[in-house]
Amino acid sequence: MFDIYTIIFLALAVFIFIRLRSVLGQRTGRERPPYDPYSRRDAAKAPAGATDKVVNFPGTASDKPAVPAPVEPLEEDADPAPARWAGVAEVGSAVANGLDAIAAQERDFDARHFLTGARAAYEMIIVAFANGDRASLKDLLARDVFDGFSAAIAEREQRGEKMDTQFVGIEKAEIIEAEARGRSAQITVRFLSQLISVTRDRQGGVIDGDPEQVADVTDVWTFARELGARDPNWKLVATEAAS
Repeated sequence: MFDIYTIIFLALAVFIFIRLRSVLGQRTGRERPPYDPYSRRDAAKAPAGATDKVVNFPGTASDKPAVPAPVEPLEEDADPAPARWAGVAEVGSAVANGLDAIAAQERDFDARHFLTGARAAYEMIIVAFANGDRASLKDLLARDVFDGFSAAIAEREQRGEKMDTQFVGIEKAEIIEAEARGRSAQITVRFLSQLISVTRDRQGGVIDGDPEQVADVTDVWTFARELGARDPNWKLVATEAAS
């Protein structure tokens, strides 16, 4: 015979079971597995001998929220050639062909998103160099470029000079070259920027630049990375000051 307390506990247990089942749900065999943001990148193995030259590049694909890998589009659903690089490169140009070669190996490559990251990197590098911030530069530059920047900073420090740079803004950033050589991609960007920059001696006297003058500056920088590498970020590998 069940006493009244046994019946109450049984009823309570059934009630709790029903509530948990309604809250947690039931497995149907069709649940989507957790998304792994590295799964697609791991599928394309990095080439043998790949280096560690790829580091954090602000504003790149690594900053995008993780989304499921898209379903491969049918041929007729692909973006029309005239619209693919609209606003970035002219159809049939050498730049467009180079971007096509990069996108052929990495279908999620976005030239506009790359330019956003390149603009952010440009400002960070300019300011870090002026401040002698080697730690920030090391994360954004290839080894040989970093060595050159670091040597210039060291010479400036030995002379007791200091740079004061105010970044006004970037008037224009455009891709002027793009290519993929094997698994290595390079993209060259021309930056038209405005800076207020002055160099001072030990006593604080101005020896170069004008603290009241906004200067127009044109730089041509080349960024590179290994296609198919897990880290999708780019690194500065060459700089050139243009007139």
